[in-house]
Amino acid sequence: MDVKQLSEILKGSNNIVFFGGAGMSTESGIADFRSENGLYKTALGFEYPPETMLSHSFFISHTAEFFKYYKEKMIFKNASPNPGHKALAILEEKGKLKAVITQNIDGLHQLAGSKKVYELHGSIHRNFCMNCNKFYGLEYIVGSEDIPLCTVCGGIIKPDVVLYEEALEDSVVNGAVSAIKQADVMIIGGTSLVVYPAAGLITYFQGSKLVLINKSPTPYDSKADIVINDSAGKILGTAVEML
Repeated sequence: MDVKQLSEILKGSNNIVFFGGAGMSTESGIADFRSENGLYKTALGFEYPPETMLSHSFFISHTAEFFKYYKEKMIFKNASPNPGHKALAILEEKGKLKAVITQNIDGLHQLAGSKKVYELHGSIHRNFCMNCNKFYGLEYIVGSEDIPLCTVCGGIIKPDVVLYEEALEDSVVNGAVSAIKQADVMIIGGTSLVVYPAAGLITYFQGSKLVLINKSPTPYDSKADIVINDSAGKILGTAVEML
């Protein structure tokens, strides 16, 4: 019944924003942090916990170890968009969805065809030399031995990914906040809403319908008009098929 209700909401709105977390990507086979097969459970063989290895200070002081972990655990080259990513791209194409806001760094929304995507934590597909700012794609990082170095100046290449201890990009946050403020429907999918900035961003929503799709309950369930405890990708795919 809830999926039918969601489909009706989608049908009736041309000003929707989607906010997604790790749950959107796990359906494409990408590991999250906290689940049974998540990064916290699979850091065996590494000397440090994931939060340490994915911090700015560790990147600076243990660059080779950072890249060993990053390449092994953070890059899923063969992951492809799931029905949820594709459903959102269809909604955007129909003029209904105005923006996707994501905490994921995998670029799957763009791969599915979404154009307006605010990547709060950056993307594995963008990498820049810390010295001369030359751009490198994902292939170069994956193909490099140990530390990826710039072909122009020999500087270290850093993924455009927000590490622990680093601030989010102001322009991305401002764009996301603006999209949320203007939306009349907000769909939140695949996030527990306990990690910053997720919880903070929701407070900017002033529209009429808040939809929450997540496998487990969240602190914001009581504020939502519809709560669906299921896989975000599956539910979105079904709801858009019913349009």
